[in-house]
Amino acid sequence: MALGAQTEQILGRVVREGLKLVVVGLGIGVAAALALTQFLKWLLFGVEAYDPPTFLGIAGVLLGAGVLACLIPALRAAKVDPMVTLRHG
Repeated sequence: MALGAQTEQILGRVVREGLKLVVVGLGIGVAAALALTQFLKWLLFGVEAYDPPTFLGIAGVLLGAGVLACLIPALRAAKVDPMVTLRHG
């Protein structure tokens, strides 16, 4: 912001960078979960090993948590006064 960035640009950049990590983590997590379901099939009661609604539901919840985890610091970063940052930086 001290160099001319707008609030929307700061929010977009912080959220976009954070969501890249969330999406990579979700991809790795879903792949690992699909691989491990064969080993843990005997622990699953009431759902099939490859239950798409369960996988999509959990991925959606984790994506929502990731969005909140990115949005809260982004909002704080957008509210920082640039002069205060330059004095302490």
